[in-house]
Amino acid sequence: MPPVRVSRIDERGRAFGRGGRKTATARVWIQPGFGNIVVNRKDFVEYFIRLSDREHLMEPLVVTRTCGSFDLHVVVEGGGLTGQAGAARLALANALNAYNPDKYRPVLKRLGLLTRDARIVERKTVGHVKARKSPQWVRR
Repeated sequence: MPPVRVSRIDERGRAFGRGGRKTATARVWIQPGFGNIVVNRKDFVEYFIRLSDREHLMEPLVVTRTCGSFDLHVVVEGGGLTGQAGAARLALANALNAYNPDKYRPVLKRLGLLTRDARIVERKTVGHVKARKSPQWVRR
């Protein structure tokens, strides 16, 4: 018998999701609406200037066919814009999963949208120029 999944919606009818990518973290609240997206109190198009970052953030909505069905409130911190878009994407996928797990989880899971990208910057190594780059080697 499969486990029973319960939607986690607060008293205002919002579902919450959290995500991270590199050093960026994001929190997303979704509620039924008309597709308004606000990122750090700015319009979504104004905040993410690059089209690729916008498409990256919208991917969970596109694959679940819910574009225009939810209003999104996004708070992102740390990292660069691409890392923030990746963090917001994971947070949005988690929020959709919290809103209706039976409907959205299989699609999101199959496409890997609920998995955090664990790659982070490798630290600089002592005696090396960067993390992997060694100083030039001279035989004589």
